[in-house]
Amino acid sequence: MNFQINKDILLNSLITAQKALSNKTPNPALQGIKLEVLSDHLIITTSNSDIAIKLVVKDNNLNIKEQGSVLIPGKYFIEIIRKLDGLKVSLSLVADNMLRIEADRSDITLNMMDLDDYPELEFSEKVKSIKINVRTLKTIIRQTAFATSSIENRPILTGVNFKIDGNKLTAIATDSYRLSQKIIELNEVYEPLNIIIPGKSLDELLKILDNNNDVIELHFDHSKILFKYGNILFQSRLLEGNYPETSKLVPTEFPIVIKFNKENLSTAIERASLLSSRDGNNSIVKLNLKSDNIVEITSNSPEIGKVLEEVYPVDEIVGTTIKIAFSSKYILEALKIFNSSEVSINFTGEIRPFIIKGAYDEDMIQLILPVRTE
Repeated sequence: MNFQINKDILLNSLITAQKALSNKTPNPALQGIKLEVLSDHLIITTSNSDIAIKLVVKDNNLNIKEQGSVLIPGKYFIEIIRKLDGLKVSLSLVADNMLRIEADRSDITLNMMDLDDYPELEFSEKVKSIKINVRTLKTIIRQTAFATSSIENRPILTGVNFKIDGNKLTAIATDSYRLSQKIIELNEVYEPLNIIIPGKSLDELLKILDNNNDVIELHFDHSKILFKYGNILFQSRLLEGNYPETSKLVPTEFPIVIKFNKENLSTAIERASLLSSRDGNNSIVKLNLKSDNIVEITSNSPEIGKVLEEVYPVDEIVGTTIKIAFSSKYILEALKIFNSSEVSINFTGEIRPFIIKGAYDEDMIQLILPVRTE
């Protein structure tokens, strides 16, 4: 193996591939980057068992003198390339299974790993794939994956449920205390689909996707899903099991509706959560709609003090008074992903779930369970 490549092109490709590089694994080979040098392009492959990434690198400045395949210690290789000077870098395999890296005035040798220990990875594209606008997919991930569970005792809740019915795609995430649902219309009619993609996989995919109107293809089978995007193949395992039926959890009638300026509400909740008597990551605040239509956001810590914030609704309130307590973390994370500058909070009762909606987010709902404080 012997080739020369633009340093920045190689580094950018490695940074993308790094998303699937394993740090802790029973198989040490997964800490390596597989590099295949073919007649006119490179293939870079990484995997951590949950996700795998394959990049095809083609460039006019790529000068391949000898083909070959190697397994390179990922962490060290990326850091070496990152720190090199010069516009181009030359890589060649030398005696005793060593990789020689030359750039500008640097000449570095790096011990290779045993390529035979690397698992065979199959990135299988299907004849029929689902096509989604990249910006749309990014929005789906951003507005749902945050609501997945971080606790592994119910693995199914660590994923986002993707369901397709005709030309409608519904994405749902819940950790049993909150729920996020996003619905979009696809450009084609597809066969029914019901899969669960790990939230962590979607978070890593989100870091790779650009903010453009390109099309990304989704290829899937019973155990994995493959996202094809430009020169990148991003593959994730799917979660096994049946996702809980959530449609019955979403209320349809709301006797109390309060419309807020999103930023004013977020700021008031953030300040109130500072003195909550609970842990800062799960602080509890209370909302009190008074008879004079003023909304109070309060928190109280006997050891520290008390906060009272007044927030004025931006429209006429529907319904009567209500007192309700909730996790500030959950509502702040929900508010953050709305595109609307104004949101309405729709209440069904003091101990029943409430819904947050936005005028410019008609295809999305955020549901949050209240907290009992007495």
